[in-house]
Amino acid sequence: MTTPRDLLITVMDEAPGSDPGERGEVSLGLAGAELIDLLAAGAVTLGGDQGDRIVPGPPADTDDPLLQQAVASLVAEAPYEPVGDWLWRRGRDLASAYVAALEADGDVTRRRRGWTFRPGRPVLADSPDHRLAEDRRRSNEPVLAALVAAVGIRNEEDGGDAPGVADDAVDTVLAAVNGAVVELEALRQRRAIEQSAFDNIWRGD
Repeated sequence: MTTPRDLLITVMDEAPGSDPGERGEVSLGLAGAELIDLLAAGAVTLGGDQGDRIVPGPPADTDDPLLQQAVASLVAEAPYEPVGDWLWRRGRDLASAYVAALEADGDVTRRRRGWTFRPGRPVLADSPDHRLAEDRRRSNEPVLAALVAAVGIRNEEDGGDAPGVADDAVDTVLAAVNGAVVELEALRQRRAIEQSAFDNIWRGD
């Protein structure tokens, strides 16, 4: 299991009935989770004057296809890519890609929509990976807890702020995820205001 998969399973567990592929904040969180796993594997470090540039390291030994894709997409030349830029670039439609990967592995099924042939919303299966993610969530493991909070998931067992993370590089990634999610919400609000103004023009208001 990887942190992105644990994050997606947790999101689906605690927000049943929703489609994480339709939530941009989940994709941003997954991109951050990938980067945290790559830091742990030694595949990247953070450098640059601000300590937020993703510097590729030796090839990572991972059997997860999506993490392999993440490694392959790294910017390989100086001045390298800031974490915030990575989140937006790598995060595009990433939740849908992870849902598809979980579905291919049997961790997610699709609930039919009545008599239509359209695929239904993804539903978690009772699988070993599901139970492992639940255990990690229940233990309030700091990285997963912080990512879950960043993408806006709360439950009754969350007692305030997520526990601290004793790693400066991971803290940098988590701060960037939080910042990107705030920026995404601001973009949504601006678009809603612009759409409302456009609608008012057509109505003659």
